[in-house]
Amino acid sequence: MQQTLPMTKALLLATLALAPAIATAQTPPMAPDTVAEYQRVRPQADYIRREVMIPMRDGVKLFTVIVMRKGTKNGPILLSRTPYDADKATWRIPSQRIEDILPIMDKEFVNDGYIRVYQDVRGLHKSEGDYVMNRPLRGPLNDTPVDHATDAYDTIDWLAKNVPESNGKVGITGSSYLGFTSLMALVDPHPALKAAVPQSPMVDGWMGDDWFHNGAFRLNSFDYFTGQMAKDNGGDIPHGDGDDYTTYLDAGSAGDFARAYGLDAFAVTRKFMEHPAYDSYWQDQAVDKLLGARKLTVPTMLVVGQWDQEDSYGAPAVYRALEPQDANNDMVSLVIGPWRHSGVNYEARELGQVKLKGDTGLQFRRDYMKPFLDRYLKDGAPQTPTPPVLTYATGADQWQVSQKWPAGTATPLYLQGDFGLSWSKPRGGSDSYVSDPAKPVPFVPRPVHFRENDVWRTWLLHDQRFVESRPDVLTFTSAALDKPVHIMGAPKVDLWAATSGTDSDWVVKLIDVSPDGSELPIGIEIFRGRYVHSFEKPEPLKPGKAEDYKWSLPNVNHVFQPGHKLMVQVQSSLFPLYDRNPQTFVPNIFNAKPADYRKATQTIYHDEWRPSAVWLPVVSD
Repeated sequence: MQQTLPMTKALLLATLALAPAIATAQTPPMAPDTVAEYQRVRPQADYIRREVMIPMRDGVKLFTVIVMRKGTKNGPILLSRTPYDADKATWRIPSQRIEDILPIMDKEFVNDGYIRVYQDVRGLHKSEGDYVMNRPLRGPLNDTPVDHATDAYDTIDWLAKNVPESNGKVGITGSSYLGFTSLMALVDPHPALKAAVPQSPMVDGWMGDDWFHNGAFRLNSFDYFTGQMAKDNGGDIPHGDGDDYTTYLDAGSAGDFARAYGLDAFAVTRKFMEHPAYDSYWQDQAVDKLLGARKLTVPTMLVVGQWDQEDSYGAPAVYRALEPQDANNDMVSLVIGPWRHSGVNYEARELGQVKLKGDTGLQFRRDYMKPFLDRYLKDGAPQTPTPPVLTYATGADQWQVSQKWPAGTATPLYLQGDFGLSWSKPRGGSDSYVSDPAKPVPFVPRPVHFRENDVWRTWLLHDQRFVESRPDVLTFTSAALDKPVHIMGAPKVDLWAATSGTDSDWVVKLIDVSPDGSELPIGIEIFRGRYVHSFEKPEPLKPGKAEDYKWSLPNVNHVFQPGHKLMVQVQSSLFPLYDRNPQTFVPNIFNAKPADYRKATQTIYHDEWRPSAVWLPVVSD
């Protein structure tokens, strides 16, 4: 017995030593290494993030993400309806901090009790249903019971009833397509919708937003179609990474390019090609017309960038449509900032060659947008008056409040002989150039790469000296200014011109020339000549006949400082941003043949009877 006890004790100790290993089961080497779901939001997160499927009146459910800081109570809801993926929009940076996962512009709001909501529009990403570009309102173009107005209504109704942390008040905002869906929510607004901030909204895709400008088609629209609507393999058109100028030139017409790359498989491509003129297809979709025919019941702040390269037309157009019914000057306001498209939602200290005083995007969101939304959405918030018109004076670098827009008085700046500009009527004369569709004027220096963000975002500010020596660009310049010239509004083009062809495009640029010679474009816009008498019914131009072409440049607030010069450039192409005009009248330019593209002599008149001018909205400071 005395000999066995030590052995028993040793065995017991050994057994106890092995016990943890026996008790803890090891993961089998061949256990599958995937998991059904990984919870990205961890317990330490400072926010709540919910994903819900909200039912619409036709039974379709829309994917919606609701985000708020933990502890939020009685918070207002700020909604955005997007085609650009609500899941990604609410997971910008993988993080446990709410400021990281949401877009930059949301910081000021969620840090003050707002509940942020993003929703996929029907038919895209995780939402059910079918997708139609800029889905028309129920009516002649839409025989279904649903549109963006009904989807917004049903969404707001659900949110007001099913988000317990909210106060039941909803605002809507967003830029570009999200600006469009924000406006559509105003058509038949839900009672809980208390305020709207549509930014750079898509309003009229033919007159001046996104797809066409005064009838000229924007070729880079095709990349938007493939990126948004090709569900399985969406992305850039597979034409390589060479000079886009050469790619589009070699393809022929816009229609030839579309057919070569199979883009006519997209219904939206066929719709655009079948409706090259401003017919009922476009007129019945124009959101400014739709809203202008209704009484505005929701306070609305319309926002646009002065150098918005995509949607410069929409916000001012809606303002023009709604402002006449705003008797007390407090229901609709207009904001024009020193930004590119959607630049209001990012850090905005500079844009191209323009340097600004501080972060103008943050300044606007913090000092104007949030007080506006607080006024209508937050219980007990200060009733801070909203400026009727808020614009940023570039050239003077300061925000300015106005009571109306435009604020300036239309004053003609006349084209003169010897390529001059002045406020006096011209004495006589004309200037000519040859426009060759085989050698169109590029809109930025070659090589052109649409896919480079910096090129696309800042092309409207690109120094124009790169085209000044071309024989197919006419440049008119004033003497150096001895006092400031301040403009507030949309400069109006009044161009007397003739062509030796039967169709023509006209491009006019208003430019601020600095003493160092740099040329800053203040406004650039195109006009397709066949629409000189009717946007709906194009007709051939009569060779050699002078026509008075009238159109508007984008809305601006700009100060031309003493020592600077005013400049106006005239040309007949802006490629490959816009498709080439063959300069021979054909029923549909999308189907123009190679033989239709011909040189033409273009004549610009500046005489007593045909005084070409750019009418500037001049204010007295």
